[in-house]
Amino acid sequence: MAIALTPFRGLCGFRPISEIVGFLQGIPEFRALIGQDAAQQLESSTEDPSKEVEQKKALQHCFTCMMQSSKKEFAEQLNLLVQRVTQQVQRGEDVSYCIGSLLLKLHSQFPGDIGCFAIYFLNVVTLQPGEAMYLGANEPHAYLEGDCVECMACSDNTVRAGLTPKFIDVDTLCAMLTYIPAPAADKLFTPSPVSGDPYALLYNPPVPDFSVIKIEVPSSVSQYLVAPLDSASILLLVRGQASSQGSHESLSLRPGTVLFISANESITLSVEPSHNLLLFRACCVL
Repeated sequence: MAIALTPFRGLCGFRPISEIVGFLQGIPEFRALIGQDAAQQLESSTEDPSKEVEQKKALQHCFTCMMQSSKKEFAEQLNLLVQRVTQQVQRGEDVSYCIGSLLLKLHSQFPGDIGCFAIYFLNVVTLQPGEAMYLGANEPHAYLEGDCVECMACSDNTVRAGLTPKFIDVDTLCAMLTYIPAPAADKLFTPSPVSGDPYALLYNPPVPDFSVIKIEVPSSVSQYLVAPLDSASILLLVRGQASSQGSHESLSLRPGTVLFISANESITLSVEPSHNLLLFRACCVL
């Protein structure tokens, strides 16, 4: 789960098949990279929406064809596409049909990277501060710009395939993904109020592994009680300053401070009046 701290943009999950087919039909370089047979297989799968298994297989085949293409193949098609879109931008033409502005930005940051084509398979999700998106297990994603608070279940989270200088493992990634297409709106979820706490919002994803509580205390409040929970939790201070009085010792909290709070333990924070206090608390809702 990612909660935006600033205006934020990322890739999350596979687009609806119809959107991917639209890009295959409207961007010749993308179609050339995927290959005619794979593209037609995906197009044919849309004729009967009830055949979800066939759609997933066709989507996996298309995505794998792209990811396993040779460096020469995808570099050639990417260069052709970037050159064409750049010329269209210079002429003042609309390039939204191919998400041209994002394509050029990614190519400037990761020139020649296969991940530049991933924007045609994956949902582009834009968040404002406080908005959140949920990333299910074995769903492809990438954080493109902006800052966020991320919370995840126990995982090594090391299978990468593009838009990164780190080690990539294309074969493992292509084999492990769920290939479940869904619109971008399905990846978003809104927090709910926390009963008895006017300063807290609960981000509770559809898994039992974790939840996150966002706490924003105005500077006019001198003290704030971090209430006890049935589970242990981790408290991260993002903005503001405070001092804490727990059962054992006093601590000074600054941006970046992290506290571990045992189950059924509370902490009283004395808020310094210069700034609002912004904290995030990772926990399990039992």
